[in-house]
Amino acid sequence: MEAGPGKLDRSVLNSLQIPFMKKLILAAFAMIAISVGANAQTKALQTVKISTPTVQCDLCKKRIEEVMKRYDGVQSINVNVKKKETTVKYLTDRTNEEVIKAGIANAGYDANEIAANPDIYKSLPKCCKKPETAEEKKQ
Repeated sequence: MEAGPGKLDRSVLNSLQIPFMKKLILAAFAMIAISVGANAQTKALQTVKISTPTVQCDLCKKRIEEVMKRYDGVQSINVNVKKKETTVKYLTDRTNEEVIKAGIANAGYDANEIAANPDIYKSLPKCCKKPETAEEKKQ
């Protein structure tokens, strides 16, 4: 190949390709190392079942699930109205069971030993409140 205007000498072309290939191979190895490292740092996922005895209907279910999905670290939540139980999957490095129970209580529902926030409970729709006992009706 003859060198001239608009033409590259073959040795110049080869010298440009070799550094590029080295960089491409190094980049591929770096991507593999990063993905392996990311997998090694997977956060611990915990599942907890919380008794929610004041849950009455599907509106309660929807309300608790919407509130708790906003909490950092909560990965999934399912309220079982019939069993009056809430199952939460969460990342242990971002939240804990006590914070989750407090969140449910702040939504207006009892959560294990934590009583519902009374002000929020009062604002719940009638269908979401537990039936009044005879003593409560007298007051």
